[in-house]
Amino acid sequence: MNLVEVRHGHKIVGKINKDAALDLIRKASDGISRAEIAQALNVSRATASSIVDRLIASGLVLERGAGVSRGGRRPIVLEVNPGAGKVIGVDSGASHLRVVITDLRGQILSEIEEPFDIKRGPEVYLDRVGDRVEALLRQSGCAWAEVRAVGMGVPGPVIMAEGIVSSPPIMPGWDGFPIRQRLEDRWQKPVVIDNDADLGALGEWTFGAGRGETNLAYIKIGTGIGCGILLNGEVYHGVLGTAGEIGHFTISQDGPPCKCGNYGCLEAMASGQAIAHRAQLAVKAGQRTSLTAVEGEITAHDVARAAQADDLVSQQLLSDAGRHIGSALASLVNLLNPGLVLIGGGVAEAGRYLLDPIRESAQQRGLRAAVQAARIEVAALKRHSVVRGAVALALSHAFESYAPTKRRRAPAPA
Repeated sequence: MNLVEVRHGHKIVGKINKDAALDLIRKASDGISRAEIAQALNVSRATASSIVDRLIASGLVLERGAGVSRGGRRPIVLEVNPGAGKVIGVDSGASHLRVVITDLRGQILSEIEEPFDIKRGPEVYLDRVGDRVEALLRQSGCAWAEVRAVGMGVPGPVIMAEGIVSSPPIMPGWDGFPIRQRLEDRWQKPVVIDNDADLGALGEWTFGAGRGETNLAYIKIGTGIGCGILLNGEVYHGVLGTAGEIGHFTISQDGPPCKCGNYGCLEAMASGQAIAHRAQLAVKAGQRTSLTAVEGEITAHDVARAAQADDLVSQQLLSDAGRHIGSALASLVNLLNPGLVLIGGGVAEAGRYLLDPIRESAQQRGLRAAVQAARIEVAALKRHSVVRGAVALALSHAFESYAPTKRRRAPAPA
């Protein structure tokens, strides 16, 4: 190895240590000391202090004050400087749009949510995303110069390196569209994109019920059904970003057609759209149900509300969906052996009428050891799991690339 290679190696190690130290500081809710960083990174205290001093000089880290003594002097506790910038999180669902602005601790400062149909296509949808992000900046009094990065979730398989979706079943017209490039051209800010279920897993792991877990699965039940997988503390995407497509597990070969082109997929039998369709068929068949009083098209939310009001038909619809989801979940648990499975998405708000059948079916069909090891719970962040995951993704990018930006500044919101 020549001198250039040695120096290059030192730079790489230094960057890894700096990023790792910053990650430790960011995730320590009660702060962390230089000595604790040195111990966690297995470096000397002098090296840890040097890394921390550079982070403080960059303005990204602050000394909060003296912590609790464990013998000797009280250590100086470090924390991320929330005023060092902002990030934006975008949750682009099949039928909704949610945007948040947070500080660098991930604390939500401002939020917008509205219904919007992703089937209107990328041009219309991304224009709306751009407009709502800019409106939120105006509303919150934030300048573009403060924004470090934007994270965005979409309901389809994402090729992250290219910032596109690949053959998304519920996003007609989006295949291969340059989502990231379009938004970066508009905002002149770094944009990172991932699948919404993957971000749900990341959001719960970073801010919610998944804290402290190294292996978890997040099942998002909405218009479609997706799964985000965290293995050994990292989101698993697979080769092309299609890992976790649990919605396209075959439940019944003779089942209804699915948007992916197959028959009997879990999504075609147990998603919010499938539940709503079955509810409409029940009403047309003249079954005794309070759903007959619903004005307009019946939705899965109508079914959940009716179930909670003791409507037996609605309870049965949710139970059937839960059994199908539990069956698919049993296969997932057998394969991956996660310690925690979180049920999220809008349909998860049906509560025990959906969750109990999921648990029962998974226990009946899964390997006993694997099922017993996997706690099945409702996602703690509820409708915010995905957008908080988008924030976590943006924060990671902001911290990795933290430096005075050389990009052309976007115009301030009018």
